[in-house]
Amino acid sequence: MKTNNKVITNELINEKLEAIGFGDKQASDEDLAKESVLKHFNIEFTDSFNSNADFYIYEESTVDGYSVHVATHDMDNINISENVYYYDSDLGDALEEFIKYSNGDEECPEIIYVDDLHQQYIDDAMCQLFEYLSERFEEDIIDELESKGYKQQEIKIEL
Repeated sequence: MKTNNKVITNELINEKLEAIGFGDKQASDEDLAKESVLKHFNIEFTDSFNSNADFYIYEESTVDGYSVHVATHDMDNINISENVYYYDSDLGDALEEFIKYSNGDEECPEIIYVDDLHQQYIDDAMCQLFEYLSERFEEDIIDELESKGYKQQEIKIEL
């Protein structure tokens, strides 16, 4: 009886993940990871205000001098309870949600206006999205390999 030599290994999974931009190489380099996420979702960031952007994140001042942050897809219809944030650390979740459900394509990417492109919440959102996509693609790769006759690597535990 012939044994199946097709074994799914971490190395094989990583090789396939790196080919699509979501392997260990990209995970260890923040710029490569961000590039992979932006390319996958067809997103571009800009700090040049444009009324044609698809999403906006910017700082505003209240009448009594406090700073608040706005994250919205519609500049003409800002909802205080949904689009205005007191802490900028909460903006990463809004950005991540917008990107996850965006529908840009290569010819017409989604444009995100951010008044300061060097904010931590952008890096946090990119990191979360990279992890989300990596896990999703890893599952897809394993399913694809199993459909081609590959078997999961057996782990032997000795007591």
